[in-house]
Amino acid sequence: MGFYRDMALDFGTAMVRGTTKGQGVVLSEPNLAAVDRQTGQLLAVGQAARDMLDRNPGTLSARSPMARGVLTDGGLATEMLRIFFKQILGKGLGKSRLLLSVPTGITPVEERALIEAALQAGAGKVYLMEAPLAAGVGAGLEAESPRGQLVMNLGAGVTDGAVIALGRVVSRVCTTAAGDRLEESLIQAVHRDHHLVLGRQTARAVKHTLGQTPIPVKGRCLTTGLPREIELDSGEINRAFQPVMDEILTALRTLLEQTPPDLVEDVEKTGILLTGGGSLLPGLAETIQDAIGIPVTVAPDPELCVILGLEATLPNLNKRKEGPLDLARNR
Repeated sequence: MGFYRDMALDFGTAMVRGTTKGQGVVLSEPNLAAVDRQTGQLLAVGQAARDMLDRNPGTLSARSPMARGVLTDGGLATEMLRIFFKQILGKGLGKSRLLLSVPTGITPVEERALIEAALQAGAGKVYLMEAPLAAGVGAGLEAESPRGQLVMNLGAGVTDGAVIALGRVVSRVCTTAAGDRLEESLIQAVHRDHHLVLGRQTARAVKHTLGQTPIPVKGRCLTTGLPREIELDSGEINRAFQPVMDEILTALRTLLEQTPPDLVEDVEKTGILLTGGGSLLPGLAETIQDAIGIPVTVAPDPELCVILGLEATLPNLNKRKEGPLDLARNR
């Protein structure tokens, strides 16, 4: 079989995290590229790209190969992955095997596009693992247990939920109602109600309060074109977020409806586990628990659960099937 150097990557909408066997998280960077506007040349990726864009916003373009949890630019992804692979593995001999997390809503076409980008970037073999399953493993769940356990991974691009048992995904749901959509809903509401254009960074800061307190915000007035500050109270913040929150709750109810009754009984006992950066939003766990009526807990280090679960899976990579998961055939 030959010698393989194994690595894992959580190639998310907002962040990229990487690891090798037994090394913990060795890469954590924004999923961002700085590209020269005139030549189209890729100049930097990750945090280096963000720093470069802050210094030269006029001459550079910010690009990402991912949107809503799926690959949208295979060529850019290949270039970025090539750089990230070197950062993870460093110098050394041997072919590499890559374990990648993917949302449960990924299609076979999207799977193959992601695999092709990774192979073009230098991976020798590519294996896929559903993000909620990886997150559950990373959070310390006994994924091989026959008990049903529900994991909701709340990211920037997608909210991805699954009931897992016997080491596999039994039922799944995936929605774009996630962190990015919360920010977009707030920007639209402030534009409509206050004739003010909010920047993405401002919307992100407001999102992390989840409407628990009034907050002053600055934006550009549509009438005068000048900067203007207003105060958003908790009521209007929550009203702006509510449609997206309703979609998340609907997705969770759908997941429970699609789950076999015996496993739903297990979930009622074991509770719902929240992972991903979105789970850190203040009051979110309580909101979901009140609406669904099942205990909800947030995993320790929720942003790292997926990559830690991938790392824990690397020693058993030989047991996994190479290539596409073909999730669509199991729906």
